[in-house]
Amino acid sequence: MIPTDRLHQIKERLEFVEARMSSGSGDIAALGREYAELKPVVSQIAEWEQLCAEIAEAEALLDDPEMRALAEEELPQLRARLPEAERAVQLSLLPRDAADARPAMLEIRPGTGGDEAALFAGDLARMYQRYAEAKGWRWEVIEEQLSELGGVRELVVRIAGDNVFARLKYESGVHRVQRVPETESGGRIHTSAATVAVLPEAEEVDIRIDPNDIRIDTMRSSGAGGQHVNTTDSAVRITHLPTGIVVTSSEKSQHRNREIAMQVLRARLFDQQRQQADASRSADRKAQVGSGDRSERIRTYNFPQGRLTDHRIGLTLYRLEQIMAGDLDEIIDGLTAEHQASQLAEMGA
Repeated sequence: MIPTDRLHQIKERLEFVEARMSSGSGDIAALGREYAELKPVVSQIAEWEQLCAEIAEAEALLDDPEMRALAEEELPQLRARLPEAERAVQLSLLPRDAADARPAMLEIRPGTGGDEAALFAGDLARMYQRYAEAKGWRWEVIEEQLSELGGVRELVVRIAGDNVFARLKYESGVHRVQRVPETESGGRIHTSAATVAVLPEAEEVDIRIDPNDIRIDTMRSSGAGGQHVNTTDSAVRITHLPTGIVVTSSEKSQHRNREIAMQVLRARLFDQQRQQADASRSADRKAQVGSGDRSERIRTYNFPQGRLTDHRIGLTLYRLEQIMAGDLDEIIDGLTAEHQASQLAEMGA
């Protein structure tokens, strides 16, 4: 059921925002963001209303002997388009995650599996980097620690662009791999894992950090394997005392490291705040997708069979090579659709 009163309010709000922007009054940046959110919703409403008007017009022609045959031919086609148009409006009315349009912090670490887990973590990093490149997003490495075999011990990346968090937020969790490791001489299939966390970037207005709540330590930074040792104590480690969260940054500039570390700390505190809010809202139900449980095994990558399975939505694809090359849209679209379906069910749509 389409809530027509709500549609009327949305259209009136868009007219108000357009008028304020035209007059140059108010916070133009904020009005611009609201306009960008409302415009596609109103466009969907207009398409649905136009279709409803065409159906009503065709139904009225059924009483006209001269136009009856034409109306009977058009009505089935018009009515067939109605469910899709209604669903498009319902989806546009779903509550939006305020963080969807933000840049994201992507964190990847090896789990169980030793060197093979670190190598798999590196494969995941390259997969996400290729996906970001295909989307035209900006990929900025914040912290990177490599293993002796070229795998990833820890990687923190800032990704900026259009709707980055909206596209990547369901990637958080445990990613499991089944394959014959490069270090395995007997050809046996091993199972290992890596953890992925995707956090929305936080601004200072979102999270205010009391200077008395943090301890800042400087360290001597070094490259992979201890090579290229920096002779100055430029690396920075920030500890947030109330939560115990520790963030490090190892760029050459100590000043820049403080900025980066605080940026990552804000993101982690903001994510913690969001997780607590989600938990309180969903205490009486189990979220279907995107629960944010970092310990949840969400996906299996089976290399011998070229198969990927996302366990949350039961999606299995036999094109692992393309997926590892950054072709993630089918998976992300499936997760987004499942989340939207659960939202519609909650709203009784």
